Amino acid sequence: MRNENAQPFEAGDTVQADVGEAVHGGWCIARPCDGKAGRRPVLFVRHALPGELITAVITQTTAKFARADATEIIRAAPERVRPPCPYARPGGCGGCDWQHASLPAQREIKAQVIRAQLRRIAGIEREVSVQELPGDAAGLGWRTRVRFAVDEDGRAGLYRHRSHQIEHISDCLIAHPLITEAAVTRQTWSDARWVEVAASPGTGDRALLVADRAGGGRARRGGRSGGGDAADQQGADSRPAGSRFLTYRAAGRTWRVSAAGFWQGHPGAADVLAEAVLAALEPRPGQQALDLYCGAGLFAGVLADAVGPAGSVIGIEQDETAVRDARHNLRETPWAQVHRGDAARVLARLGLGNAAIAVLDPPRTGATKALIDVLCSGGLGRAAYVSCDPATLARDIAVLGGHGWRLDQLHGFDAFPMTHHVECLAVLSPAAGGPARTIRR
Repeated sequence: MRNENAQPFEAGDTVQADVGEAVHGGWCIARPCDGKAGRRPVLFVRHALPGELITAVITQTTAKFARADATEIIRAAPERVRPPCPYARPGGCGGCDWQHASLPAQREIKAQVIRAQLRRIAGIEREVSVQELPGDAAGLGWRTRVRFAVDEDGRAGLYRHRSHQIEHISDCLIAHPLITEAAVTRQTWSDARWVEVAASPGTGDRALLVADRAGGGRARRGGRSGGGDAADQQGADSRPAGSRFLTYRAAGRTWRVSAAGFWQGHPGAADVLAEAVLAALEPRPGQQALDLYCGAGLFAGVLADAVGPAGSVIGIEQDETAVRDARHNLRETPWAQVHRGDAARVLARLGLGNAAIAVLDPPRTGATKALIDVLCSGGLGRAAYVSCDPATLARDIAVLGGHGWRLDQLHGFDAFPMTHHVECLAVLSPAAGGPARTIRR
């Protein structure tokens, strides 16, 4: 008999449960229907939707919660649909979280998650909706960079959820057609740990990068659409990873990005986010602007065009490859300069000067407290914070609130359909009477 004081679930147990709200990470909270008294841990379930009655199999337990997969839908939610991908199932590929929900339902779930994170972490109640982006095919065919894991037999696939086990697939349905054309899963990759394909839909550029099991990496020629599949590239010259470039089109111009560098994964994201940042910050000719975690320079470039030669833009980026790309992309606007290093340290050294507006696009871990402290120490008038993680965004909004800043606007963008990820844009400004001290150069 199981100890009543121990975790009441064990991996492999089957439980019938009512499904409640969706939470961050692609889970729903569920309540077992067995009617047993006593305190139970939280049950997080995948492959379920709010309002459903399900049978679930426990996949993992801890002292405080258990994880499970819904294996039978006894009472389906009206938003449930048949997943388009055969690998989006319990025990299958872990890349997609919400293929079993209609696209409107996915966006409402993501909006609920954003609201919940903001309420729980920052103590702010705010309505938000998640906007559809152009450039996908009903939520499919959008992902322009995919890394395939390779097993010891040289077969490529994708990882299962919370696992290093590889699900061998034919095609990934959320991958852009240029990725699918590379035919990575239809070849043998001897001595490779992973194979990554990056593509630019606007130009047809494609690059293929391979990491060796010995620890090295190389980039192979990817050509343009119709220029041959990956099998044709086996004889191409090997090059150090990151030495090739792709050309992207966004915001009315072209951008050079290293094959191993960062660019928005959804074809419509760069255009929409650039337009949204401009609308949020309302840059004027002659203003000084900051672009923190500037990557290849997308936001710095559109801000430089807006403030003109009488203004200035300071971009800061830590990744050396991205800095080279940004400096190349901004070469025709010399009033936009890019500095390499930690954003907080570089900005503390340079000072805010007369910067009036700033955009931040940090990694999923969010901005550092040190950076927020520096930003709030001067006379900055408005900031646009782009984030792919609602939890760290809410945390940083709370930190900014402690400095007297307020949340003016909050927008959501469905830049990752079928997954739990969502892109957000928060627009913030110092409240009346907030900090106004300026750090001079």
